[in-house]
Amino acid sequence: MRLTAAQALVRFLAVQEIERDGVRQRFFGGCFGIFGHGNVAGIGQALYERPDLLTYRQARNEQAMVHAAVGYARQCNRLGALVCTSSIGPGATNMVTGAALATINRLPVLLLPGDVFASRRPDPVLQQLESSGRGDVSVNDCFIPVSRYFDRIERPEQVIPAALAAMRVLTSQADTGAVTLAFPQDVQAEAFDVPDEFLAERVWHVGRPLPDADALARAAESIRAAKRPLIVAGGGTIYSDATDALRAFAEQTGIPVGETQAGKGSLPYDHPANLGAIGATGTFAANRIAAEADLVIGVGTRYSDFTTASKTAFRDADVAFVNINVAELDVTKHAGLALQGDARAALERLAELLDGHEVDAAYRAQAAELSAAWDDEVTRLYSLGHTPLPAQSEVIGAVNDASAPTDVVVCAAGSMPGDLHKLWRTRDAKGYHVEYGYSCMGYEIAGGLGVKLAAPEREVVVMVGDGSYLMMPSEIVTAVQEEVKLVIVLVDNRGFASIGGLSRSLGTDGFGTLYRYRRDGSLGTDSADSGAYLPVDLAANAESLGARVIRAETIEDLREGLRAAREEARTTVIAVATDRYEGVPSYESWWDVPVAEVAETDSVRAARTDYEAARAAERRYL
Repeated sequence: MRLTAAQALVRFLAVQEIERDGVRQRFFGGCFGIFGHGNVAGIGQALYERPDLLTYRQARNEQAMVHAAVGYARQCNRLGALVCTSSIGPGATNMVTGAALATINRLPVLLLPGDVFASRRPDPVLQQLESSGRGDVSVNDCFIPVSRYFDRIERPEQVIPAALAAMRVLTSQADTGAVTLAFPQDVQAEAFDVPDEFLAERVWHVGRPLPDADALARAAESIRAAKRPLIVAGGGTIYSDATDALRAFAEQTGIPVGETQAGKGSLPYDHPANLGAIGATGTFAANRIAAEADLVIGVGTRYSDFTTASKTAFRDADVAFVNINVAELDVTKHAGLALQGDARAALERLAELLDGHEVDAAYRAQAAELSAAWDDEVTRLYSLGHTPLPAQSEVIGAVNDASAPTDVVVCAAGSMPGDLHKLWRTRDAKGYHVEYGYSCMGYEIAGGLGVKLAAPEREVVVMVGDGSYLMMPSEIVTAVQEEVKLVIVLVDNRGFASIGGLSRSLGTDGFGTLYRYRRDGSLGTDSADSGAYLPVDLAANAESLGARVIRAETIEDLREGLRAAREEARTTVIAVATDRYEGVPSYESWWDVPVAEVAETDSVRAARTDYEAARAAERRYL
């Protein structure tokens, strides 16, 4: 069949399927796009003439559409993806941030940015980057370091190997992320004879490989010998559908569980083995057990600095690690015993090898007592009664109380993710969606849109601070156009609360984080008499984009607004102001952010002294 390169690619993508555990489904759920001279006559034309192949959705911002695709892929446990296409130039480079986010979080998205003419006849074209040292450079080279796979299709028949390589990476559970196929605008429109086999339905199988048998046996021996073992459940636990296996393993052995941001929801919040969040944004329950653990069993975690509290969380002098991970990059971290394979399969096999083994009853009881004590602390923070403005923890409590077990909370940046990690009572494995690999401001609304597209039967609640909202509210318009309902809780604390708190802890008094007028040539600090707050009305902005807006002044107003939003058919924004200075404690954890070694300010010098004392606890796990 004779087709253009763009037509061939679209038809190929429409017939790709994925299968795991006997469940087979279509891999691509549609295509986001903004068209310009770099893709309108290629990908745009192919989608226009065959709208039945891939559902096209019009985005408002190229970065946002990649965020939506990431939200979709995560909600699908990496068994589904969306395509994103843009024109060459600013449209393409706008997607680079989204590509980085996808790759860092190991989530599949397919990016199809237009590119300059492969023929080079009209060079230099509009928006073309010229280089005196290379003739083949374009702005799309920016994608190379942030893509798991990158290719430039310079002849129409190159679509075939490029598309197959793209699918190999997109469907890999170990090596996935952003896949970028840069597509010159002239090549998109050129035709070639497409083999029928290329356009035939193709199924990509996702297996459950078991780790090496000897390694499993050694891991079982290590677990039997450990006195105070701890499981750290990461995102791979959820992506591999290993939550039931983890629960059975924890109940069989009595080993308690701490959860990373991506792994939150691996156990229900009220399970006695669940210590909650671990690390720099962790609970006192998880961090106290971690401090004395002699064996850490990492399940699907990449051990970020937040998870390890910058390598201060695990303090036992002889602590060892057993790592269950499908990715070779992660499985050997911290000199761990490597169990490379599927998390569910590995946990089930370990359970067999540990038949009859349990931790000491006193240790199991200690974990359960700490879990219960932490839940009491959550209740306290949910009901502070703080005035005149409520605390952020009270807002989280009201939203949690109003949510059903299968509702999904979405967040990404600011102080909210850390508070959610500690405080959100997760009851469903897919009920917690905080993007914290890149923690990208502006992800929330777009990511929530992607979650809702993947799970239309669930209520999706986006929690976003004012700073992150201002970065990217544009996809409210897309949600309205697509008739996709989101409930957006817009928390306004008149500035960058997270960095403000960090700034104060480093001795710099919230400098550069307040939304105030200049006074005496300065934007001021928290303790100074700086200018008046800016007359910014974010709720009015949301209303102008097509959302229903509810203004809440108190926690009871918020509760009433949440009840009304649940009954609403369209995207609803509930705006509530909070006290930026009423935070949640750090609970015996630390995060390494360097403080100036030399400073004229007493507060900075004091912070440096504290920093050096805390840094002394950092270690390498060798």
